Amino acid sequence: MIDFESYTLPNGLTVLLHHDEQRTVATVNVLYKVGSRNDPPHRTGFAHLFEHLMFAGSENVPNFDDALQLAGGENNAVTSSDYTLYYETLPAENLETALWLESDRMRKLRFSKRSLENEKRVVIEEFRETCLEQPYGDLYHHFNGLIYREHPYRWPVIGQDIDHIREATLEEVKEFYYRYYRPDNAILCIAGNFDPTTIRKSIADYFADIPPSDTQLPRPVILPEPPQEDFRHLRVEGEVPSPVIYLHFRTVDRLHEDFPATDTLSFLLGGGRSSLLYRRLVRDTELFAEVSAGINDNLDSGGIIVEARPSEDVDYTTARAALYAAIDEMIEVGISQEELDKVVHRLEQRNHYREANISNRANELVFFALLGDPALINTEMDKYLSLTVEQINAVARRYLRQQVRAELEYLSAPLA
Repeated sequence: MIDFESYTLPNGLTVLLHHDEQRTVATVNVLYKVGSRNDPPHRTGFAHLFEHLMFAGSENVPNFDDALQLAGGENNAVTSSDYTLYYETLPAENLETALWLESDRMRKLRFSKRSLENEKRVVIEEFRETCLEQPYGDLYHHFNGLIYREHPYRWPVIGQDIDHIREATLEEVKEFYYRYYRPDNAILCIAGNFDPTTIRKSIADYFADIPPSDTQLPRPVILPEPPQEDFRHLRVEGEVPSPVIYLHFRTVDRLHEDFPATDTLSFLLGGGRSSLLYRRLVRDTELFAEVSAGINDNLDSGGIIVEARPSEDVDYTTARAALYAAIDEMIEVGISQEELDKVVHRLEQRNHYREANISNRANELVFFALLGDPALINTEMDKYLSLTVEQINAVARRYLRQQVRAELEYLSAPLA
Protein backbone atom coordinates (compact mmCIF):
# COMPACT_ATOMS: atom_id res chain seq x y z
CA MET A 1 0.00 0.00 0.00
CA ILE A 2 1.40 3.38 -1.05
CA ASP A 3 0.22 6.13 1.29
CA PHE A 4 -0.30 9.59 -0.14
CA GLU A 5 -2.14 12.84 0.45
CA SER A 6 -3.97 14.84 -2.19
CA TYR A 7 -5.31 18.38 -2.11
CA THR A 8 -5.86 21.36 -4.40
CA LEU A 9 -4.59 24.93 -4.06
CA PRO A 10 -7.04 27.81 -4.60
CA ASN A 11 -5.46 28.48 -8.02
CA GLY A 12 -6.38 24.95 -9.13
CA LEU A 13 -3.01 23.21 -8.76
CA THR A 14 -3.47 19.56 -7.76
CA VAL A 15 -0.88 18.43 -5.18
CA LEU A 16 0.12 14.87 -4.27
CA LEU A 17 2.43 14.06 -1.35
CA HIS A 18 4.02 10.66 -0.75
CA HIS A 19 6.29 10.71 2.30
CA ASP A 20 8.99 8.03 2.71
CA GLU A 21 11.47 8.88 5.45
CA GLN A 22 13.66 5.91 4.51
CA ARG A 23 14.79 7.71 1.36
CA THR A 24 17.71 10.12 1.13
CA VAL A 25 16.28 11.83 -1.95
CA ALA A 26 13.11 13.58 -2.99
CA THR A 27 11.43 13.53 -6.38
CA VAL A 28 9.41 16.44 -7.76
CA ASN A 29 7.08 15.79 -10.68
CA VAL A 30 5.02 18.36 -12.51
CA LEU A 31 2.57 17.01 -15.07
CA TYR A 32 0.84 19.44 -17.42
CA LYS A 33 -2.36 18.22 -19.08
CA VAL A 34 -1.08 19.08 -22.52
CA GLY A 35 0.30 16.76 -25.17
CA SER A 36 0.41 16.46 -28.93
CA ARG A 37 -3.40 16.10 -28.90
CA ASN A 38 -3.46 19.82 -27.99
CA ASP A 39 -1.22 20.92 -30.87
CA PRO A 40 -2.95 23.34 -33.24
CA PRO A 41 -3.44 21.44 -36.53
CA HIS A 42 -1.11 23.87 -38.33
CA ARG A 43 1.48 23.63 -35.52
CA THR A 44 1.84 19.91 -34.90
CA GLY A 45 4.81 19.16 -32.66
CA PHE A 46 4.13 22.26 -30.56
CA ALA A 47 3.80 20.40 -27.23
CA HIS A 48 7.14 18.70 -27.91
CA LEU A 49 8.74 22.04 -28.81
CA PHE A 50 7.47 23.38 -25.49
CA GLU A 51 9.20 20.60 -23.59
CA HIS A 52 12.45 22.11 -24.89
CA LEU A 53 11.43 25.72 -24.27
CA MET A 54 10.71 24.96 -20.61
CA PHE A 55 14.45 24.46 -20.07
CA ALA A 56 15.49 27.65 -21.90
CA GLY A 57 15.10 29.99 -18.94
CA SER A 58 12.37 31.57 -16.83
CA GLU A 59 11.90 34.90 -15.09
CA ASN A 60 14.50 34.33 -12.34
CA VAL A 61 16.38 31.29 -13.68
CA PRO A 62 18.63 31.83 -16.71
CA ASN A 63 19.49 28.12 -16.98
CA PHE A 64 17.34 25.43 -15.38
CA ASP A 65 19.87 22.59 -15.65
CA ASP A 66 22.77 24.55 -14.14
CA ALA A 67 20.75 25.56 -11.07
CA LEU A 68 19.55 21.99 -10.49
CA GLN A 69 23.01 20.47 -10.91
CA LEU A 70 24.42 22.85 -8.31
CA ALA A 71 21.88 21.35 -5.90
CA GLY A 72 23.06 17.81 -6.75
CA GLY A 73 19.97 16.99 -8.76
CA GLU A 74 19.11 15.52 -12.13
CA ASN A 75 16.05 15.95 -14.31
CA ASN A 76 14.28 14.95 -17.45
CA ALA A 77 11.00 15.40 -19.28
CA VAL A 78 8.73 13.51 -21.63
CA THR A 79 5.98 14.59 -24.01
CA SER A 80 3.21 12.16 -24.86
CA SER A 81 0.00 12.38 -26.82
CA ASP A 82 -1.91 13.31 -23.65
CA TYR A 83 0.47 15.08 -21.26
CA THR A 84 3.92 16.54 -20.68
CA LEU A 85 5.82 15.45 -17.57
CA TYR A 86 8.81 17.18 -15.96
CA TYR A 87 10.64 15.50 -13.09
CA GLU A 88 13.64 16.05 -10.84
CA THR A 89 15.40 13.90 -8.25
CA LEU A 90 17.75 15.56 -5.79
CA PRO A 91 19.06 15.23 -2.21
CA ALA A 92 16.17 15.62 0.22
CA GLU A 93 17.75 18.60 1.93
CA ASN A 94 17.73 20.50 -1.38
CA LEU A 95 14.07 19.87 -2.19
CA GLU A 96 13.17 23.57 -2.17
CA THR A 97 15.54 24.17 -5.08
CA ALA A 98 13.29 22.03 -7.28
CA LEU A 99 10.17 23.77 -5.97
CA TRP A 100 11.71 27.15 -6.78
CA LEU A 101 12.73 26.07 -10.28
CA GLU A 102 9.39 24.49 -11.17
CA SER A 103 7.35 27.36 -9.77
CA ASP A 104 9.44 29.94 -11.60
CA ARG A 105 8.89 28.37 -15.00
CA MET A 106 5.20 27.83 -14.22
CA ARG A 107 4.94 31.49 -13.26
CA LYS A 108 6.65 33.00 -16.29
CA LEU A 109 8.97 31.73 -18.98
CA ARG A 110 11.61 34.05 -20.34
CA PHE A 111 10.34 34.44 -23.88
CA SER A 112 12.69 35.67 -26.57
CA LYS A 113 13.10 35.25 -30.30
CA ARG A 114 16.63 34.01 -29.69
CA SER A 115 15.63 31.18 -27.35
CA LEU A 116 12.75 30.21 -29.64
CA GLU A 117 15.02 30.02 -32.68
CA ASN A 118 17.58 27.97 -30.73
CA GLU A 119 15.01 25.41 -29.59
CA LYS A 120 13.36 25.28 -33.00
CA ARG A 121 16.73 24.34 -34.50
CA VAL A 122 17.15 21.57 -31.92
CA VAL A 123 13.67 20.15 -32.57
CA ILE A 124 14.03 20.40 -36.35
CA GLU A 125 17.33 18.53 -36.17
CA GLU A 126 15.72 15.87 -33.98
CA PHE A 127 12.91 15.57 -36.54
CA ARG A 128 15.45 15.09 -39.33
CA GLU A 129 17.51 12.53 -37.41
CA THR A 130 14.66 10.41 -36.08
CA CYS A 131 12.03 10.74 -38.82
CA LEU A 132 13.83 11.43 -42.08
CA GLU A 133 17.23 9.76 -41.71
CA GLN A 134 16.30 6.56 -39.84
CA PRO A 135 14.78 3.45 -41.43
CA TYR A 136 11.06 3.34 -40.59
CA GLY A 137 11.48 6.79 -38.98
CA ASP A 138 8.32 8.14 -40.59
CA LEU A 139 6.26 5.12 -39.52
CA TYR A 140 3.87 6.99 -37.24
CA HIS A 141 3.41 9.77 -39.78
CA HIS A 142 1.65 7.10 -41.86
CA PHE A 143 0.32 4.77 -39.17
CA ASN A 144 -1.36 7.36 -36.92
CA GLY A 145 -3.31 8.80 -39.82
CA LEU A 146 -4.48 5.30 -40.73
CA ILE A 147 -5.67 4.57 -37.19
CA TYR A 148 -7.26 7.95 -36.41
CA ARG A 149 -9.31 9.92 -38.91
CA GLU A 150 -10.51 12.87 -36.79
CA HIS A 151 -8.80 12.87 -33.38
CA PRO A 152 -5.48 14.79 -32.98
CA TYR A 153 -3.85 11.42 -32.27
CA ARG A 154 -3.64 11.28 -36.06
CA TRP A 155 -0.27 13.06 -35.97
CA PRO A 156 2.83 11.87 -34.06
CA VAL A 157 4.15 13.63 -30.95
CA ILE A 158 7.14 15.04 -32.81
CA GLY A 159 4.82 16.62 -35.38
CA GLN A 160 3.50 15.84 -38.82
CA ASP A 161 5.32 18.48 -40.85
CA ILE A 162 8.72 20.00 -40.06
CA ASP A 163 7.48 23.37 -41.36
CA HIS A 164 4.92 23.52 -38.55
CA ILE A 165 7.81 24.06 -36.13
CA ARG A 166 9.98 26.08 -38.49
CA GLU A 167 7.22 28.67 -38.98
CA ALA A 168 6.17 28.96 -35.30
CA THR A 169 6.11 32.53 -33.98
CA LEU A 170 6.84 33.99 -30.55
CA GLU A 171 3.24 35.15 -30.26
CA GLU A 172 1.95 31.61 -30.86
CA VAL A 173 4.36 30.25 -28.25
CA LYS A 174 3.20 32.76 -25.62
CA GLU A 175 -0.45 31.97 -26.29
CA PHE A 176 0.18 28.21 -26.00
CA TYR A 177 2.01 28.73 -22.72
CA TYR A 178 -0.68 30.85 -21.09
CA ARG A 179 -3.42 28.51 -22.32
CA TYR A 180 -1.93 25.23 -21.09
CA TYR A 181 0.95 25.85 -18.68
CA ARG A 182 -1.20 27.12 -15.84
CA PRO A 183 -1.56 25.70 -12.31
CA ASP A 184 -5.18 24.65 -12.85
CA ASN A 185 -3.96 22.48 -15.75
CA ALA A 186 -1.12 20.89 -13.75
CA ILE A 187 -0.42 18.24 -11.11
CA LEU A 188 2.48 18.55 -8.66
CA CYS A 189 3.75 15.42 -6.91
CA ILE A 190 6.46 15.30 -4.25
CA ALA A 191 7.67 11.85 -3.22
CA GLY A 192 10.46 10.74 -0.94
CA ASN A 193 11.98 12.28 2.15
CA PHE A 194 10.65 15.68 3.16
CA ASP A 195 9.41 17.36 6.32
CA PRO A 196 5.67 16.57 6.43
CA THR A 197 5.09 19.37 8.97
CA THR A 198 6.33 22.13 6.66
CA ILE A 199 5.87 20.82 3.13
CA ARG A 200 2.40 22.33 2.59
CA LYS A 201 3.65 25.77 3.58
CA SER A 202 6.64 25.44 1.24
CA ILE A 203 4.36 24.48 -1.65
CA ALA A 204 2.03 27.39 -0.91
CA ASP A 205 4.96 29.82 -0.70
CA TYR A 206 6.18 28.85 -4.16
CA PHE A 207 2.99 28.04 -6.06
CA ALA A 208 -0.12 29.53 -4.44
CA ASP A 209 0.16 33.01 -5.96
CA ILE A 210 0.65 31.82 -9.56
CA PRO A 211 -2.48 32.93 -11.43
CA PRO A 212 -4.74 30.30 -13.00
CA SER A 213 -5.82 30.20 -16.62
CA ASP A 214 -7.04 33.33 -18.32
CA THR A 215 -10.69 32.97 -19.29
CA GLN A 216 -9.79 34.76 -22.54
CA LEU A 217 -7.74 31.69 -23.53
CA PRO A 218 -10.14 28.75 -23.28
CA ARG A 219 -8.81 25.27 -23.94
CA PRO A 220 -10.54 23.74 -26.98
CA VAL A 221 -12.70 20.67 -26.42
CA ILE A 222 -11.42 17.58 -28.24
CA LEU A 223 -14.17 15.31 -29.53
CA PRO A 224 -13.70 11.52 -29.31
CA GLU A 225 -12.59 9.54 -32.32
CA PRO A 226 -15.58 7.85 -34.01
CA PRO A 227 -15.70 4.05 -33.67
CA GLN A 228 -13.77 2.07 -36.27
CA GLU A 229 -16.08 -0.17 -38.25
CA ASP A 230 -13.95 -1.38 -41.15
CA PHE A 231 -10.55 -2.92 -41.85
CA ARG A 232 -7.98 -0.32 -42.88
CA HIS A 233 -4.85 -0.96 -44.91
CA LEU A 234 -1.88 1.03 -46.17
CA ARG A 235 1.24 -0.07 -48.02
CA VAL A 236 4.34 2.14 -47.77
CA GLU A 237 7.63 1.68 -49.62
CA GLY A 238 10.92 3.13 -48.43
CA GLU A 239 14.65 2.62 -48.10
CA VAL A 240 14.40 0.08 -45.30
CA PRO A 241 16.47 -3.09 -44.77
CA SER A 242 13.48 -5.46 -44.67
CA PRO A 243 9.69 -5.45 -44.77
CA VAL A 244 7.79 -5.03 -41.49
CA ILE A 245 4.09 -5.51 -40.81
CA TYR A 246 2.39 -3.25 -38.27
CA LEU A 247 -1.09 -3.99 -36.98
CA HIS A 248 -3.31 -1.91 -34.73
CA PHE A 249 -6.47 -3.23 -33.10
CA ARG A 250 -8.75 -0.49 -31.78
CA THR A 251 -9.67 -1.21 -28.17
CA VAL A 252 -10.84 1.14 -25.40
CA ASP A 253 -10.18 4.31 -23.45
CA ARG A 254 -7.65 4.08 -20.60
CA LEU A 255 -10.36 4.10 -17.91
CA HIS A 256 -12.65 1.58 -19.61
CA GLU A 257 -13.40 -1.56 -17.61
CA ASP A 258 -11.89 -3.67 -20.43
CA PHE A 259 -8.48 -1.97 -20.26
CA PRO A 260 -6.79 -4.44 -17.85
CA ALA A 261 -7.98 -7.33 -20.02
CA THR A 262 -6.75 -5.74 -23.27
CA ASP A 263 -3.40 -4.93 -21.63
CA THR A 264 -3.08 -8.55 -20.51
CA LEU A 265 -4.17 -9.76 -23.95
CA SER A 266 -1.32 -7.80 -25.56
CA PHE A 267 1.18 -9.69 -23.36
CA LEU A 268 -0.42 -13.03 -24.18
CA LEU A 269 -0.33 -12.18 -27.86
CA GLY A 270 3.21 -10.84 -28.22
CA GLY A 271 4.84 -9.97 -24.89
CA GLY A 272 7.95 -12.13 -24.89
CA ARG A 273 9.15 -15.64 -25.74
CA SER A 274 6.20 -17.44 -24.20
CA SER A 275 3.61 -15.40 -26.13
CA LEU A 276 1.51 -16.95 -28.87
CA LEU A 277 2.99 -14.93 -31.74
CA TYR A 278 6.57 -15.68 -30.71
CA ARG A 279 5.89 -19.40 -30.34
CA ARG A 280 4.04 -19.76 -33.63
CA LEU A 281 6.05 -17.37 -35.82
CA VAL A 282 9.59 -17.35 -34.44
CA ARG A 283 10.22 -20.49 -32.39
CA ASP A 284 8.08 -23.05 -34.24
CA THR A 285 8.37 -21.91 -37.87
CA GLU A 286 11.17 -19.28 -38.01
CA LEU A 287 9.02 -17.34 -40.47
CA PHE A 288 9.68 -14.15 -38.51
CA ALA A 289 12.90 -12.76 -37.10
CA GLU A 290 11.06 -10.54 -34.61
CA VAL A 291 7.50 -10.19 -33.42
CA SER A 292 6.03 -8.28 -30.50
CA ALA A 293 2.80 -6.77 -29.23
CA GLY A 294 2.07 -4.01 -26.77
CA ILE A 295 -0.64 -1.70 -25.59
CA ASN A 296 -1.32 1.78 -26.94
CA ASP A 297 -2.56 3.37 -23.72
CA ASN A 298 -3.79 6.70 -25.05
CA LEU A 299 -6.38 8.23 -22.76
CA ASP A 300 -8.90 8.01 -25.61
CA SER A 301 -9.33 5.28 -28.23
CA GLY A 302 -6.41 3.03 -27.32
CA GLY A 303 -5.33 -0.14 -29.02
CA ILE A 304 -3.06 -3.15 -29.28
CA ILE A 305 -0.07 -2.75 -31.62
CA VAL A 306 1.70 -5.71 -33.25
CA GLU A 307 5.07 -5.34 -34.97
CA ALA A 308 6.32 -8.28 -37.04
CA ARG A 309 9.49 -8.52 -39.18
CA PRO A 310 9.68 -11.55 -41.50
CA SER A 311 12.93 -13.51 -41.64
CA GLU A 312 15.26 -13.02 -44.57
CA ASP A 313 14.71 -15.32 -47.56
CA VAL A 314 11.18 -16.18 -46.37
CA ASP A 315 8.30 -15.73 -48.76
CA TYR A 316 6.63 -12.54 -47.59
CA THR A 317 3.10 -13.60 -48.55
CA THR A 318 3.49 -16.89 -46.65
CA ALA A 319 4.79 -15.07 -43.57
CA ARG A 320 1.98 -12.52 -43.60
CA ALA A 321 -0.62 -15.28 -43.89
CA ALA A 322 0.96 -17.07 -40.92
CA LEU A 323 0.75 -13.88 -38.84
CA TYR A 324 -2.96 -13.60 -39.48
CA ALA A 325 -3.44 -17.32 -38.80
CA ALA A 326 -1.81 -16.94 -35.38
CA ILE A 327 -4.07 -14.02 -34.52
CA ASP A 328 -7.09 -16.03 -35.66
CA GLU A 329 -5.92 -18.82 -33.33
CA MET A 330 -6.03 -16.39 -30.41
CA ILE A 331 -9.59 -15.45 -31.38
CA GLU A 332 -10.90 -18.95 -32.04
CA VAL A 333 -8.97 -21.13 -29.57
CA GLY A 334 -8.17 -18.63 -26.85
CA ILE A 335 -5.87 -19.13 -23.87
CA SER A 336 -5.52 -21.52 -20.96
CA GLN A 337 -5.55 -20.82 -17.23
CA GLU A 338 -1.83 -21.64 -17.08
CA GLU A 339 -1.03 -19.02 -19.73
CA LEU A 340 -3.10 -16.39 -17.95
CA ASP A 341 -1.53 -17.15 -14.57
CA LYS A 342 1.96 -16.81 -16.02
CA VAL A 343 1.27 -13.41 -17.61
CA VAL A 344 -0.56 -11.99 -14.59
CA HIS A 345 2.38 -13.07 -12.42
CA ARG A 346 4.72 -11.17 -14.76
CA LEU A 347 2.52 -8.09 -14.60
CA GLU A 348 2.43 -8.30 -10.80
CA GLN A 349 6.23 -8.49 -10.72
CA ARG A 350 6.44 -5.49 -13.04
CA ASN A 351 4.15 -3.57 -10.71
CA HIS A 352 6.24 -4.41 -7.63
CA TYR A 353 9.43 -3.41 -9.44
CA ARG A 354 7.98 -0.03 -10.36
CA GLU A 355 6.82 0.59 -6.82
CA ALA A 356 10.33 -0.04 -5.45
CA ASN A 357 11.67 3.09 -7.14
CA ILE A 358 10.59 6.42 -5.63
CA SER A 359 10.64 8.18 -9.02
CA ASN A 360 8.38 5.50 -10.48
CA ARG A 361 5.97 5.97 -7.58
CA ALA A 362 5.76 9.67 -8.34
CA ASN A 363 5.26 8.96 -12.05
CA GLU A 364 2.43 6.54 -11.26
CA LEU A 365 0.75 8.94 -8.85
CA VAL A 366 0.66 11.86 -11.26
CA PHE A 367 -0.54 9.63 -14.10
CA PHE A 368 -3.40 8.20 -12.07
CA ALA A 369 -4.23 11.73 -10.88
CA LEU A 370 -4.42 12.69 -14.57
CA LEU A 371 -6.97 9.89 -14.95
CA GLY A 372 -8.89 11.42 -12.05
CA ASP A 373 -8.15 8.83 -9.35
CA PRO A 374 -4.65 8.64 -7.81
CA ALA A 375 -5.90 5.81 -5.56
CA LEU A 376 -5.63 3.56 -8.63
CA ILE A 377 -1.95 3.19 -7.72
CA ASN A 378 -3.16 0.81 -4.98
CA THR A 379 -6.20 -0.73 -6.62
CA GLU A 380 -5.65 -1.18 -10.36
CA MET A 381 -3.53 -4.32 -9.95
CA ASP A 382 -6.51 -6.01 -8.26
CA LYS A 383 -8.36 -5.74 -11.57
CA TYR A 384 -5.60 -7.71 -13.28
CA LEU A 385 -5.50 -10.35 -10.54
CA SER A 386 -9.24 -10.93 -10.85
CA LEU A 387 -9.21 -11.56 -14.62
CA THR A 388 -10.56 -14.89 -15.83
CA VAL A 389 -9.82 -16.99 -18.91
CA GLU A 390 -13.38 -16.36 -20.08
CA GLN A 391 -12.89 -12.59 -19.87
CA ILE A 392 -9.63 -12.67 -21.84
CA ASN A 393 -11.09 -14.90 -24.54
CA ALA A 394 -14.17 -12.67 -24.83
CA VAL A 395 -11.95 -9.60 -25.15
CA ALA A 396 -9.86 -11.32 -27.83
CA ARG A 397 -12.98 -12.02 -29.87
CA ARG A 398 -14.19 -8.45 -29.40
CA TYR A 399 -11.02 -6.51 -30.12
CA LEU A 400 -8.94 -8.67 -32.48
CA ARG A 401 -11.63 -8.96 -35.13
CA GLN A 402 -11.03 -7.64 -38.63
CA GLN A 403 -13.41 -4.67 -38.38
CA VAL A 404 -11.19 -2.91 -35.80
CA ARG A 405 -7.84 -3.76 -37.45
CA ALA A 406 -5.53 -1.38 -39.25
CA GLU A 407 -2.55 -2.77 -41.13
CA LEU A 408 0.47 -0.92 -42.43
CA GLU A 409 2.91 -2.87 -44.59
CA TYR A 410 6.26 -1.09 -44.65
CA LEU A 411 8.08 -2.62 -47.61
CA SER A 412 11.53 -2.19 -49.09
CA ALA A 413 11.40 -0.05 -52.18
CA PRO A 414 12.32 -2.01 -55.33
CA LEU A 415 15.70 -1.25 -56.87
CA ALA A 416 15.52 1.14 -59.79
